[in-house]
Amino acid sequence: MTADTRRERIARLAALPEELADALGRLSEAQLDTPAEDDPWTIRQVAHHIADSHMNAFIRTKLILTEKHPTLKPYDQDAWAVLPDTITMPVEASLAILRGVHARWVTLWESLDEADWSRGAQHPENGTVTLESMLQTYARHSDEHMDQLRRILASQNPE
Repeated sequence: MTADTRRERIARLAALPEELADALGRLSEAQLDTPAEDDPWTIRQVAHHIADSHMNAFIRTKLILTEKHPTLKPYDQDAWAVLPDTITMPVEASLAILRGVHARWVTLWESLDEADWSRGAQHPENGTVTLESMLQTYARHSDEHMDQLRRILASQNPE
């Protein structure tokens, strides 16, 4: 991956919290809690999932930087999506988490030297992951879930 591509992906992660806040800020409680017919999650669940996922990824990033090829713990995102905090909490709680986590994560990403990008870990489900692949994965993860939010919202307001 080129340095320019890395910078673009880091910028994507830096922009996500406010992009998500802008998208969620105009929605009613009903819109937050109504799933699309073809999606099991509500917009509220997606917003909380992004915070859960990116918190885990931030911790994994730090583990990779501070341990020699650590084993990363997977989690069941679908089980997490139906826990009471994910179903009932205001999205503002996860926006606050994302703002803080992303501020720190972006600072960490920007501090890496060339050798750091190849540091890796073992993921029991995905095999070896590197910091390079994690940056790619979570920039894409951000885009995919923003697209998911738009699809759910569009299904609520068909034209």
